[in-house]
Amino acid sequence: MVDRLGVLDVSFLYLEDATTPMHVGGVLVFARPKGGFDYDRLVALVEQRIGQVPRFRQKVVSVPGHLSNPVWVDDPEFDIHYHVRHSALPKPGSDAQLSELVARLMSRRLDRRRPLWEMYCVEGLAGGRFALISKTHHAMVDGISAMDLSEVILDADPKPAAPIEPLWMPTAVPGPATLVADALGELARRPTAIVDAVRIAALDVRTTAARVVRAAGGLAATAKVAARPVPDSPLNVPIGSQRRFALVRTSLEDYRQVRAKHGGTINDVVLATVAGALRAFLMSRGEPVGGSSVIRAMVPVSVRTAAEQGALGNRVLPYFVELPIGEPNPVLRLSRISYAMAAHKEASQTVGARALIRLSGFAPPTLHALGARAAGSFARRFFNVVVTNVPGPQQPRYAAGAKMRDVFPVVPLAKGQALSIGLTSYLGGVFYGLNADRDAMTDVDVLPALITESLAELVGASE
Repeated sequence: MVDRLGVLDVSFLYLEDATTPMHVGGVLVFARPKGGFDYDRLVALVEQRIGQVPRFRQKVVSVPGHLSNPVWVDDPEFDIHYHVRHSALPKPGSDAQLSELVARLMSRRLDRRRPLWEMYCVEGLAGGRFALISKTHHAMVDGISAMDLSEVILDADPKPAAPIEPLWMPTAVPGPATLVADALGELARRPTAIVDAVRIAALDVRTTAARVVRAAGGLAATAKVAARPVPDSPLNVPIGSQRRFALVRTSLEDYRQVRAKHGGTINDVVLATVAGALRAFLMSRGEPVGGSSVIRAMVPVSVRTAAEQGALGNRVLPYFVELPIGEPNPVLRLSRISYAMAAHKEASQTVGARALIRLSGFAPPTLHALGARAAGSFARRFFNVVVTNVPGPQQPRYAAGAKMRDVFPVVPLAKGQALSIGLTSYLGGVFYGLNADRDAMTDVDVLPALITESLAELVGASE
Protein backbone atom coordinates (compact mmCIF):
# COMPACT_ATOMS: atom_id res chain seq x y z
CA MET A 1 0.00 0.00 0.00
CA VAL A 2 1.43 3.37 -1.01
CA ASP A 3 1.88 6.27 1.41
CA ARG A 4 -0.37 8.90 -0.17
CA LEU A 5 -0.34 12.62 0.62
CA GLY A 6 -3.47 13.92 2.31
CA VAL A 7 -5.69 16.58 0.76
CA LEU A 8 -4.24 19.43 2.82
CA ASP A 9 -0.66 18.16 2.36
CA VAL A 10 -0.90 18.10 -1.42
CA SER A 11 -2.62 21.49 -1.50
CA PHE A 12 0.66 23.06 -0.39
CA LEU A 13 2.38 21.56 -3.42
CA TYR A 14 -0.23 22.86 -5.85
CA LEU A 15 -0.55 26.28 -4.20
CA GLU A 16 3.19 26.89 -4.26
CA ASP A 17 4.47 29.26 -6.91
CA ALA A 18 7.41 31.58 -7.50
CA THR A 19 6.16 34.19 -5.02
CA THR A 20 4.98 31.84 -2.26
CA PRO A 21 7.45 29.03 -1.52
CA MET A 22 5.74 26.70 0.93
CA HIS A 23 8.54 25.88 3.35
CA VAL A 24 9.02 26.77 6.99
CA GLY A 25 12.47 27.50 8.36
CA GLY A 26 14.52 27.94 11.48
CA VAL A 27 17.79 29.64 12.45
CA LEU A 28 19.63 28.00 15.35
CA VAL A 29 22.69 29.82 16.68
CA PHE A 30 25.33 27.93 18.67
CA ALA A 31 28.44 28.62 20.70
CA ARG A 32 31.38 26.71 19.26
CA PRO A 33 32.40 23.92 21.67
CA LYS A 34 35.98 23.34 22.78
CA GLY A 35 36.23 20.34 20.52
CA GLY A 36 35.08 22.39 17.55
CA PHE A 37 32.19 21.98 15.16
CA ASP A 38 32.26 21.92 11.37
CA TYR A 39 30.32 20.81 8.33
CA ASP A 40 31.57 17.22 8.45
CA ARG A 41 30.42 16.90 12.06
CA LEU A 42 26.96 18.14 11.10
CA VAL A 43 26.73 15.64 8.23
CA ALA A 44 27.71 12.81 10.58
CA LEU A 45 25.12 13.96 13.14
CA VAL A 46 22.33 14.08 10.56
CA GLU A 47 23.30 10.66 9.23
CA GLN A 48 23.07 9.27 12.77
CA ARG A 49 19.62 10.75 13.43
CA ILE A 50 17.79 10.85 10.11
CA GLY A 51 16.41 7.36 10.62
CA GLN A 52 14.13 8.85 13.31
CA VAL A 53 12.38 10.92 10.61
CA PRO A 54 11.98 8.56 7.63
CA ARG A 55 10.11 11.19 5.62
CA PHE A 56 13.39 13.10 5.19
CA ARG A 57 14.66 10.37 2.83
CA GLN A 58 11.49 10.30 0.77
CA LYS A 59 10.36 12.29 -2.25
CA VAL A 60 7.00 13.03 -3.86
CA VAL A 61 5.91 11.09 -6.96
CA SER A 62 2.82 12.07 -8.94
CA VAL A 63 0.21 9.59 -10.13
CA PRO A 64 -0.21 9.46 -13.94
CA GLY A 65 -3.27 11.35 -15.07
CA HIS A 66 -3.67 12.89 -11.59
CA LEU A 67 -6.08 10.06 -10.75
CA SER A 68 -5.21 10.52 -7.09
CA ASN A 69 -2.94 12.51 -4.81
CA PRO A 70 0.83 12.00 -5.16
CA VAL A 71 2.63 9.46 -2.97
CA TRP A 72 5.73 9.40 -0.79
CA VAL A 73 8.46 7.00 -1.92
CA ASP A 74 12.02 6.36 -0.77
CA ASP A 75 14.56 8.29 -2.83
CA PRO A 76 16.99 5.63 -4.14
CA GLU A 77 19.49 8.38 -5.01
CA PHE A 78 19.31 10.15 -1.67
CA ASP A 79 22.43 12.31 -1.23
CA ILE A 80 23.04 13.65 2.27
CA HIS A 81 25.59 16.14 0.95
CA TYR A 82 22.98 17.71 -1.35
CA HIS A 83 20.60 18.38 1.54
CA VAL A 84 23.18 19.34 4.19
CA ARG A 85 25.11 22.31 2.85
CA HIS A 86 28.03 24.49 3.89
CA SER A 87 28.19 28.29 3.99
CA ALA A 88 30.07 31.06 5.81
CA LEU A 89 29.71 34.77 6.52
CA PRO A 90 32.44 37.29 5.72
CA LYS A 91 33.86 39.32 8.58
CA PRO A 92 32.56 40.65 10.91
CA GLY A 93 29.83 37.91 10.85
CA SER A 94 27.07 40.21 12.12
CA ASP A 95 23.40 39.50 12.76
CA ALA A 96 22.59 41.69 9.76
CA GLN A 97 24.74 39.51 7.50
CA LEU A 98 23.14 36.37 8.92
CA SER A 99 19.67 37.84 8.31
CA GLU A 100 20.53 38.63 4.70
CA LEU A 101 21.74 35.07 4.14
CA VAL A 102 18.55 33.67 5.68
CA ALA A 103 16.44 35.90 3.42
CA ARG A 104 18.22 34.71 0.29
CA LEU A 105 18.03 31.04 1.24
CA MET A 106 14.35 31.24 2.13
CA SER A 107 13.53 32.96 -1.17
CA ARG A 108 14.46 29.83 -3.15
CA ARG A 109 11.99 27.00 -3.64
CA LEU A 110 12.93 23.43 -2.76
CA ASP A 111 13.68 20.94 -5.55
CA ARG A 112 10.55 18.79 -6.12
CA ARG A 113 12.67 15.95 -7.55
CA ARG A 114 14.29 15.32 -4.17
CA PRO A 115 13.23 15.09 -0.50
CA LEU A 116 11.79 18.47 0.39
CA TRP A 117 14.29 19.85 2.90
CA GLU A 118 17.68 21.52 3.23
CA MET A 119 19.99 22.36 6.13
CA TYR A 120 22.92 24.80 6.09
CA CYS A 121 25.93 24.92 8.39
CA VAL A 122 26.91 28.60 8.52
CA GLU A 123 30.32 29.47 9.96
CA GLY A 124 31.97 32.81 10.60
CA LEU A 125 29.50 34.42 13.01
CA ALA A 126 30.97 36.98 15.40
CA GLY A 127 31.97 35.74 18.85
CA GLY A 128 33.01 32.29 17.65
CA ARG A 129 29.43 31.30 16.93
CA PHE A 130 27.95 29.28 14.06
CA ALA A 131 24.39 28.75 12.85
CA LEU A 132 22.24 25.99 11.40
CA ILE A 133 19.55 27.13 8.96
CA SER A 134 16.80 24.66 8.07
CA LYS A 135 14.10 24.59 5.37
CA THR A 136 11.26 22.04 5.41
CA HIS A 137 8.28 21.94 3.04
CA HIS A 138 4.77 22.13 4.49
CA ALA A 139 3.82 18.92 2.70
CA MET A 140 6.20 17.01 4.98
CA VAL A 141 4.43 18.13 8.16
CA ASP A 142 1.26 16.07 8.27
CA GLY A 143 -0.04 17.20 11.66
CA ILE A 144 -0.11 13.68 13.13
CA SER A 145 3.33 12.10 12.88
CA ALA A 146 5.07 15.40 12.21
CA MET A 147 8.61 15.92 13.42
CA ASP A 148 11.31 18.15 12.04
CA LEU A 149 14.90 17.05 11.52
CA SER A 150 16.19 19.94 13.65
CA GLU A 151 14.34 18.40 16.60
CA VAL A 152 16.12 15.06 16.47
CA ILE A 153 19.65 16.47 16.16
CA LEU A 154 19.31 18.33 19.47
CA ASP A 155 19.99 16.76 22.87
CA ALA A 156 19.57 17.74 26.50
CA ASP A 157 23.03 16.33 27.25
CA PRO A 158 26.21 17.76 25.69
CA LYS A 159 27.57 14.21 25.41
CA PRO A 160 24.67 11.91 24.45
CA ALA A 161 25.19 8.31 23.46
CA ALA A 162 25.48 8.03 19.68
CA PRO A 163 22.48 6.11 18.32
CA ILE A 164 23.16 3.09 16.13
CA GLU A 165 21.81 3.88 12.70
CA PRO A 166 20.78 0.67 10.90
CA LEU A 167 21.71 0.26 7.27
CA TRP A 168 19.09 2.01 5.17
CA MET A 169 17.83 0.14 2.13
CA PRO A 170 15.34 2.18 0.09
CA THR A 171 12.24 0.38 -1.10
CA ALA A 172 11.70 0.20 -4.84
CA VAL A 173 9.96 3.18 -6.45
CA PRO A 174 6.57 2.00 -7.77
CA GLY A 175 6.18 2.25 -11.52
CA PRO A 176 3.38 4.08 -13.36
CA ALA A 177 1.26 0.93 -13.69
CA THR A 178 1.41 0.28 -9.95
CA LEU A 179 0.57 3.90 -9.12
CA VAL A 180 -2.45 3.83 -11.44
CA ALA A 181 -3.64 0.48 -10.08
CA ASP A 182 -3.40 1.71 -6.48
CA ALA A 183 -5.24 4.92 -7.38
CA LEU A 184 -8.05 3.05 -9.14
CA GLY A 185 -8.35 0.68 -6.19
CA GLU A 186 -8.68 3.60 -3.81
CA LEU A 187 -11.30 5.26 -6.02
CA ALA A 188 -13.31 2.06 -6.03
CA ARG A 189 -13.26 1.98 -2.23
CA ARG A 190 -13.82 5.73 -1.81
CA PRO A 191 -15.37 7.43 -4.88
CA THR A 192 -15.23 10.90 -3.28
CA ALA A 193 -11.42 10.75 -3.44
CA ILE A 194 -11.46 11.80 -7.09
CA VAL A 195 -13.56 14.85 -6.20
CA ASP A 196 -10.96 15.81 -3.60
CA ALA A 197 -8.16 15.38 -6.10
CA VAL A 198 -9.91 17.51 -8.73
CA ARG A 199 -10.67 20.26 -6.22
CA ILE A 200 -7.09 20.48 -5.05
CA ALA A 201 -5.72 20.31 -8.58
CA ALA A 202 -8.01 23.23 -9.43
CA LEU A 203 -6.59 25.20 -6.48
CA ASP A 204 -9.95 25.52 -4.75
CA VAL A 205 -8.61 27.65 -1.91
CA ARG A 206 -12.05 28.44 -0.53
CA THR A 207 -12.84 24.75 -0.13
CA THR A 208 -9.55 24.14 1.63
CA ALA A 209 -10.07 27.10 3.97
CA ALA A 210 -13.59 25.98 4.77
CA ARG A 211 -12.29 22.55 5.73
CA VAL A 212 -9.76 24.04 8.09
CA VAL A 213 -12.46 26.19 9.71
CA ARG A 214 -14.54 23.04 10.23
CA ALA A 215 -11.45 21.28 11.59
CA ALA A 216 -11.22 24.04 14.16
CA GLY A 217 -14.33 22.54 15.68
CA GLY A 218 -16.61 25.40 14.65
CA LEU A 219 -15.14 27.67 17.30
CA ALA A 220 -17.64 30.47 17.71
CA ALA A 221 -15.07 33.17 18.40
CA THR A 222 -12.97 32.20 15.38
CA ALA A 223 -15.97 32.05 13.07
CA LYS A 224 -17.31 35.38 14.32
CA VAL A 225 -14.07 37.26 13.67
CA ALA A 226 -13.36 35.52 10.35
CA ALA A 227 -16.81 36.44 9.08
CA ARG A 228 -15.99 40.15 9.26
CA PRO A 229 -14.05 41.80 6.41
CA VAL A 230 -10.32 41.91 7.04
CA PRO A 231 -9.13 45.43 7.93
CA ASP A 232 -7.34 47.34 5.18
CA SER A 233 -3.61 47.26 5.80
CA PRO A 234 -0.34 47.94 3.94
CA LEU A 235 0.68 44.51 5.25
CA ASN A 236 -1.58 43.00 2.59
CA VAL A 237 -0.20 43.65 -0.88
CA PRO A 238 0.91 41.61 -3.89
CA ILE A 239 4.28 40.09 -3.05
CA GLY A 240 7.31 39.02 -5.03
CA SER A 241 9.68 36.08 -4.80
CA GLN A 242 12.41 37.67 -2.67
CA ARG A 243 12.45 38.08 1.10
CA ARG A 244 13.93 40.14 3.91
CA PHE A 245 14.53 38.74 7.37
CA ALA A 246 15.10 40.38 10.73
CA LEU A 247 15.66 38.90 14.17
CA VAL A 248 14.95 40.16 17.69
CA ARG A 249 16.16 38.95 21.09
CA THR A 250 14.05 39.74 24.18
CA SER A 251 13.93 38.47 27.77
CA LEU A 252 11.26 36.01 28.92
CA GLU A 253 11.40 37.58 32.38
CA ASP A 254 9.98 40.83 30.96
CA TYR A 255 6.88 39.04 29.68
CA ARG A 256 6.48 37.26 33.01
CA GLN A 257 6.70 40.55 34.88
CA VAL A 258 3.93 42.09 32.76
CA ARG A 259 1.73 39.02 33.14
CA ALA A 260 2.22 38.99 36.92
CA LYS A 261 1.09 42.62 37.15
CA HIS A 262 -1.78 42.67 34.67
CA GLY A 263 -2.90 39.03 34.33
CA GLY A 264 -3.53 37.09 31.15
CA THR A 265 -0.95 34.81 29.58
CA ILE A 266 2.55 35.14 28.18
CA ASN A 267 1.02 34.86 24.71
CA ASP A 268 -1.30 37.79 25.49
CA VAL A 269 1.74 39.89 26.43
CA VAL A 270 3.47 38.82 23.21
CA LEU A 271 0.48 39.91 21.13
CA ALA A 272 0.26 43.21 23.00
CA THR A 273 3.97 43.75 22.29
CA VAL A 274 3.44 43.01 18.60
CA ALA A 275 0.40 45.34 18.53
CA GLY A 276 2.43 48.21 20.00
CA ALA A 277 5.27 47.62 17.55
CA LEU A 278 2.94 47.50 14.53
CA ARG A 279 1.22 50.68 15.72
CA ALA A 280 4.57 52.51 15.82
CA PHE A 281 5.66 50.93 12.55
CA LEU A 282 2.59 52.10 10.63
CA MET A 283 2.79 55.56 12.17
CA SER A 284 6.45 55.81 11.12
CA ARG A 285 5.26 55.21 7.56
CA GLY A 286 2.68 57.97 7.84
CA GLU A 287 -0.21 55.51 7.70
CA PRO A 288 -3.48 56.66 9.32
CA VAL A 289 -3.91 55.01 12.74
CA GLY A 290 -7.18 56.05 14.38
CA GLY A 291 -8.63 55.07 17.73
CA SER A 292 -10.56 52.15 16.23
CA SER A 293 -7.75 50.86 14.00
CA VAL A 294 -6.99 47.13 14.27
CA ILE A 295 -4.73 44.57 12.64
CA ARG A 296 -6.17 41.07 12.46
CA ALA A 297 -3.65 38.44 13.45
CA MET A 298 -3.95 34.74 12.76
CA VAL A 299 -2.59 33.10 15.91
CA PRO A 300 -2.12 29.31 15.76
CA VAL A 301 -2.75 27.69 19.15
CA SER A 302 -2.21 24.07 20.22
CA VAL A 303 -5.41 22.61 21.66
CA ARG A 304 -6.96 19.34 22.70
CA THR A 305 -10.60 18.39 22.98
CA ALA A 306 -12.30 16.67 25.90
CA ALA A 307 -11.78 13.33 24.14
CA GLU A 308 -8.04 14.00 23.98
CA GLN A 309 -7.44 14.51 27.70
CA GLY A 310 -4.13 13.07 28.76
CA ALA A 311 -2.82 13.16 25.19
CA LEU A 312 -0.98 15.87 23.34
CA GLY A 313 -0.78 15.20 19.64
CA ASN A 314 -0.13 17.89 17.07
CA ARG A 315 -3.53 19.61 16.93
CA VAL A 316 -3.01 23.25 16.04
CA LEU A 317 -6.02 25.48 15.42
CA PRO A 318 -6.20 29.02 14.04
CA TYR A 319 -7.44 31.83 16.27
CA PHE A 320 -8.21 35.22 14.74
CA VAL A 321 -7.42 38.11 17.07
CA GLU A 322 -7.87 41.80 16.27
CA LEU A 323 -4.85 43.66 17.62
CA PRO A 324 -5.96 47.13 18.81
CA ILE A 325 -3.21 49.20 17.20
CA GLY A 326 -5.34 52.34 17.56
CA GLU A 327 -5.17 52.14 21.36
CA PRO A 328 -2.28 54.33 22.62
CA ASN A 329 -2.31 52.92 26.17
CA PRO A 330 -0.20 49.71 26.33
CA VAL A 331 -2.09 48.32 29.34
CA LEU A 332 -5.46 48.78 27.63
CA ARG A 333 -4.07 47.09 24.51
CA LEU A 334 -3.09 44.12 26.64
CA SER A 335 -6.47 44.05 28.38
CA ARG A 336 -8.37 43.99 25.09
CA ILE A 337 -6.18 41.22 23.69
CA SER A 338 -6.53 39.12 26.87
CA TYR A 339 -10.31 39.47 26.66
CA ALA A 340 -10.35 38.38 23.00
CA MET A 341 -8.11 35.37 23.64
CA ALA A 342 -10.20 34.33 26.64
CA ALA A 343 -13.23 34.08 24.35
CA HIS A 344 -11.37 31.52 22.23
CA LYS A 345 -10.24 29.51 25.22
CA GLU A 346 -13.80 29.12 26.46
CA ALA A 347 -14.58 27.18 23.28
CA SER A 348 -11.59 24.80 23.44
CA GLN A 349 -8.94 23.61 25.83
CA THR A 350 -5.54 24.98 24.99
CA VAL A 351 -2.41 23.01 25.67
CA GLY A 352 -0.25 24.79 28.22
CA ALA A 353 3.35 25.75 27.64
CA ARG A 354 4.76 23.06 29.95
CA ALA A 355 2.70 20.37 28.26
CA LEU A 356 3.92 21.51 24.84
CA ILE A 357 7.53 21.34 25.98
CA ARG A 358 6.93 17.76 27.14
CA LEU A 359 5.72 16.92 23.64
CA SER A 360 9.33 16.15 22.72
CA GLY A 361 12.84 17.27 23.51
CA PHE A 362 12.49 20.33 21.31
CA ALA A 363 9.10 20.73 19.61
CA PRO A 364 9.10 24.37 18.33
CA PRO A 365 10.17 23.63 14.72
CA THR A 366 7.26 21.23 14.21
CA LEU A 367 4.73 23.45 15.96
CA HIS A 368 5.77 26.52 13.96
CA ALA A 369 5.38 24.45 10.80
CA LEU A 370 1.90 23.33 11.85
CA GLY A 371 0.95 26.91 12.62
CA ALA A 372 2.21 28.06 9.24
CA ARG A 373 0.20 25.27 7.58
CA ALA A 374 -2.93 26.53 9.28
CA ALA A 375 -2.22 30.06 8.04
CA GLY A 376 -1.49 28.88 4.52
CA SER A 377 -4.87 27.19 4.35
CA PHE A 378 -6.74 30.49 4.51
CA ALA A 379 -7.35 33.05 1.82
CA ARG A 380 -5.86 36.52 2.10
CA ARG A 381 -9.24 37.97 3.10
CA PHE A 382 -9.18 36.32 6.54
CA PHE A 383 -6.23 38.08 8.25
CA ASN A 384 -3.48 40.69 7.95
CA VAL A 385 -0.52 38.99 9.65
CA VAL A 386 0.48 35.63 11.13
CA VAL A 387 1.95 35.47 14.64
CA THR A 388 3.17 32.04 15.77
CA ASN A 389 4.41 31.80 19.36
CA VAL A 390 5.79 28.43 20.45
CA PRO A 391 7.31 27.83 23.90
CA GLY A 392 10.59 25.98 24.05
CA PRO A 393 12.56 24.41 26.89
CA GLN A 394 14.26 26.55 29.52
CA GLN A 395 17.13 24.08 29.79
CA PRO A 396 19.99 24.13 27.25
CA ARG A 397 20.02 22.00 24.11
CA TYR A 398 23.11 20.77 22.28
CA ALA A 399 24.08 19.61 18.80
CA ALA A 400 27.13 17.33 18.91
CA GLY A 401 28.28 19.11 22.08
CA ALA A 402 27.63 22.65 20.79
CA LYS A 403 25.31 24.63 23.06
CA MET A 404 22.39 26.32 21.33
CA ARG A 405 22.11 29.99 22.28
CA ASP A 406 19.33 31.39 20.09
CA VAL A 407 16.49 30.00 17.96
CA PHE A 408 14.67 32.16 15.41
CA PRO A 409 11.71 30.74 13.46
CA VAL A 410 11.07 31.64 9.82
CA VAL A 411 7.34 31.53 9.05
CA PRO A 412 6.54 31.67 5.32
CA LEU A 413 4.37 34.29 3.66
CA ALA A 414 0.99 33.47 2.17
CA LYS A 415 -0.24 35.24 -0.96
CA GLY A 416 -0.90 38.88 -0.26
CA GLN A 417 0.90 38.73 3.10
CA ALA A 418 3.92 41.05 3.34
CA LEU A 419 4.98 40.06 6.89
CA SER A 420 4.91 37.03 9.16
CA ILE A 421 6.10 36.94 12.76
CA GLY A 422 7.38 33.85 14.55
CA LEU A 423 8.56 33.56 18.16
CA THR A 424 10.18 30.86 20.23
CA SER A 425 11.07 31.06 23.91
CA TYR A 426 14.22 29.24 25.00
CA LEU A 427 16.66 29.40 27.91
CA GLY A 428 15.29 32.64 29.35
CA GLY A 429 14.95 34.41 26.00
CA VAL A 430 12.12 35.07 23.55
CA PHE A 431 13.40 35.10 19.97
CA TYR A 432 11.51 36.73 17.09
CA GLY A 433 11.95 35.91 13.41
CA LEU A 434 10.44 38.50 11.05
CA ASN A 435 9.98 37.21 7.50
CA ALA A 436 8.96 39.87 4.98
CA ASP A 437 8.55 40.58 1.28
CA ARG A 438 11.67 42.31 0.01
CA ASP A 439 9.90 45.03 -2.01
CA ALA A 440 6.87 45.70 0.21
CA MET A 441 8.86 45.75 3.48
CA THR A 442 12.05 47.63 2.69
CA ASP A 443 11.86 49.05 6.22
CA VAL A 444 11.42 45.76 8.09
CA ASP A 445 14.75 46.41 9.82
CA VAL A 446 13.08 49.12 11.97
CA LEU A 447 10.69 46.58 13.52
CA PRO A 448 13.23 44.96 15.90
CA ALA A 449 13.77 48.24 17.75
CA LEU A 450 10.02 48.91 17.81
CA ILE A 451 9.35 45.46 19.31
CA THR A 452 11.96 46.11 22.00
CA GLU A 453 10.45 49.54 22.73
CA SER A 454 6.89 48.17 22.85
CA LEU A 455 7.90 45.52 25.37
CA ALA A 456 9.79 48.10 27.45
CA GLU A 457 6.64 50.24 27.48
CA LEU A 458 4.63 47.34 28.93
CA VAL A 459 7.34 46.60 31.49
CA GLY A 460 7.44 50.26 32.50
CA ALA A 461 3.68 50.18 33.09
CA SER A 462 4.15 47.14 35.32
CA GLU A 463 6.71 48.52 37.77
